[in-house]
Amino acid sequence: MKILITGGHGQLGSDIYELLAKTHEVLSPGSKELDISNSTAVNSIISRENPDILINCAAYTAVDNCETENKRAFEVNVKGAENLAIAMEKISGRLLHISTDYVFDGHKAATGKYIETDPTTPLSQYGKTKLAGEEAIASHSSNFLILRTAWLYGRKGNNFLKTMLRLVIANPTRELKVVDDQYGSLTWTATMARQIERVLAGTMQGIVHATAEGSSTWYEGACYFLDAMGVPYNLSPCTTAEYPTPAHRPANSILENSRLKQEGLSVFKSWQEDIDHFVELYRQQLIKEATVS
Repeated sequence: MKILITGGHGQLGSDIYELLAKTHEVLSPGSKELDISNSTAVNSIISRENPDILINCAAYTAVDNCETENKRAFEVNVKGAENLAIAMEKISGRLLHISTDYVFDGHKAATGKYIETDPTTPLSQYGKTKLAGEEAIASHSSNFLILRTAWLYGRKGNNFLKTMLRLVIANPTRELKVVDDQYGSLTWTATMARQIERVLAGTMQGIVHATAEGSSTWYEGACYFLDAMGVPYNLSPCTTAEYPTPAHRPANSILENSRLKQEGLSVFKSWQEDIDHFVELYRQQLIKEATVS
């Protein structure tokens, strides 16, 4: 198959490209090469390359900045998604779009999980634009799959785990407060890429949740990762109220992979198992990167 990945230089897009390029013809422009908010550019590349599948990893993901830069967030997360859906529909192609846990308000109890049919009531501008992007795709595409995921980390790009590692390596004795009342599932981009490969082999459509199994708070996840890395640290738990941010974040971001499980397609393991494997593969690379940054 011929596959086009938009946002292909990001941490998820990079892992998807690395996996799928082994068996498919894959084009993977970054955001500087293809601005999905530019309908002319989108139509040009899709009409020229005629991909069987488009995987959209491009998004405006600076959650706090979305509160003030909502025009740009709308252009990328809503208009960009719409542009891709319209262009792929013209060539009868399939669109796979990456969405987010932020479409939910997080008001479920900490042990509750969100399934695909739960009501969406986003709290932030980021969540609102991502939800509107989902709706635009559903309105303009007859062959689409929307994967909602959360708390992504990988060996490329920036993410929460890398930030924690960089901070503790810079000063191991410094006390760092980490939020301990927001719950979610740390999800490895390499596993997410394998899940995408699995669903692309079938005909699944609509909205699907896709995250690691199990859940933690940000504090618990950070401690587990740093313990696995074998580095000294001084973290202390805090509440969301003690660490205010411009954007309201869901207190509960736990997604249940109900459709994947129902159809026997889930490849996800526990978040702890994936972190162990991630560290086993990339520990030295991660430490080197954190030391020089």
